[in-house]
Amino acid sequence: MAANTDEAALGYEQARDELIEVVRRLEAGGTTLEESLALWERGEELAKVCRHWLEGARARLDAALSAGADEAAGSDED
Repeated sequence: MAANTDEAALGYEQARDELIEVVRRLEAGGTTLEESLALWERGEELAKVCRHWLEGARARLDAALSAGADEAAGSDED
């Protein structure tokens, strides 16, 4: 459960930067199978965190655009 708390505390930029490092290490090779699997699993967790942040940002943008459209429609009726 502590891992989920740590992941929730990660900001988008932190998760993205760590994910980039994980990918770099996997692409560079030279790790054992066990290390590679651990890196892959961490990368999947980080990708999930990034996806969560991006989905939240998309929802906020959609809400703002919708509110703006509603305001514009309301002012057209006046």
